[in-house]
Amino acid sequence: MAISYDKQLNDWVNKEKSGVDLLNSVGTLMYDKGIELVLFRKHILEIGVSELMNYFSYANNIVGRENNVETATLLASEMLKMDLAASKIDIGLLTAEYVEENATNANVFLSEKLSHIVGSTENANRAKDVILFGFGRIGRLAARELIKQAGKGQQLRLKAIVVRKLTDAQIIKRSDLLRNDSVHGSFKGVVDVDLENKSMIVNGQVIKFIDGGNPEDIDYTQHGIEDALLIDNTGAFTDKKDLSRHLQSKGVSKVLLTAPGKGIPNIVYGINSSGLDLENTDIFSAASCTTNCIAPILHIVENKYGVNKGHLETVHSYTNDQNLLDNMHSKPRRGRSAAINMVITSTGAGKAVTKVIPSLEGKLSANAVRVPTANVSLAILKLTLNNSTSMEDMNETMREAALHGDLVNQINYQVETDLVSSDIIGNTCCSVFDSNATIVTEDGEDTVLYIWYDNEFGYTKQVIRLAKQIAKVRRLTYY
Repeated sequence: MAISYDKQLNDWVNKEKSGVDLLNSVGTLMYDKGIELVLFRKHILEIGVSELMNYFSYANNIVGRENNVETATLLASEMLKMDLAASKIDIGLLTAEYVEENATNANVFLSEKLSHIVGSTENANRAKDVILFGFGRIGRLAARELIKQAGKGQQLRLKAIVVRKLTDAQIIKRSDLLRNDSVHGSFKGVVDVDLENKSMIVNGQVIKFIDGGNPEDIDYTQHGIEDALLIDNTGAFTDKKDLSRHLQSKGVSKVLLTAPGKGIPNIVYGINSSGLDLENTDIFSAASCTTNCIAPILHIVENKYGVNKGHLETVHSYTNDQNLLDNMHSKPRRGRSAAINMVITSTGAGKAVTKVIPSLEGKLSANAVRVPTANVSLAILKLTLNNSTSMEDMNETMREAALHGDLVNQINYQVETDLVSSDIIGNTCCSVFDSNATIVTEDGEDTVLYIWYDNEFGYTKQVIRLAKQIAKVRRLTYY
């Protein structure tokens, strides 16, 4: 029997009303208790009702777990009454479990599920000062995220930004670049410049600009910064000797490099980040954006099927090290105009991933093609397997990894048939698996996998995840 137009619309409006109540609870939990609610890893703070309803559709159709906004609203409302520690909680997972278990008492249900969070004092009021050394593409995105997360229990506090040859004009220009971004859009916040104190005040947070001519000579303690984590995103210092200069300055205790590093641990968060020696190691690398993209997928394939050999081809957006117009360049082909050419070049990701997954040593070749897009890249993995598979089995393996286990924040499983690169902008996962592009040969021994990645934002999220681990400020979780 057909549903009337009016009834369908009224049902939808009632769902939206529940969505408004849910979003109100989401904001209150965040800013009053430091509790972040997500819906199957999708961030629901500062979104609209229509986008929220789209996320519920994603949960029901893609994740395959029954979700409804009314139950989620009930659970979130009950959380407001509970003594919960600062944490990150998947309200989608809780809602699905509440429905599947036929639960009837929200308080009893939540008290059992969140028993490790109720009344916990773990990491209570613990926060780490952060210094951004450099303020380029990754530095500005990291700043946006750190500022945005300031209400989430104050895990990481951005205190200073270090640039070379600091002037008032630089402060103004760099503040403008934080405020406006051609790829990621305008910053949704308030950015004020305080030239007298060489600072900018962003959403009430005072961030000092410091001249970084000689890293070892900077005294960060003069600016009220102690025991800080310094994130070096300049690309100028990439080995242990040079990065150690940061540790000679006053106020810095740990250093994290946003590029592959030499002589230091190269870490892809979620793959080889467990068991880090945080007491005796002071310098870490977050590897490269491409390594962060392929490592989660290769980790799964290697563990389940075994990789005999393979080739990585990364179709990568152009970067600042290329020329806008034809000109001299130290590397082959990169001197040709990035804006109008596809440029074959090298990538170290094939070798770099073996630092993260040692069993792949000697098995992968790699190359890259830079293309005229400003952001979002594509990794193509052509692999010969030790154990045969099928397209359906390979896709289901990746789907399971994206929804369950240790890599839910790293892998996003996509079923959209019209997926293109611009759809990936702003994706929080470092690996976006394109299930519709998967190829497996008839004998099941060879496969071609397509993995998208926002080489700026997705990578920055990985950097911040690793930063929280190094700083020992990671929150309790339920997802």
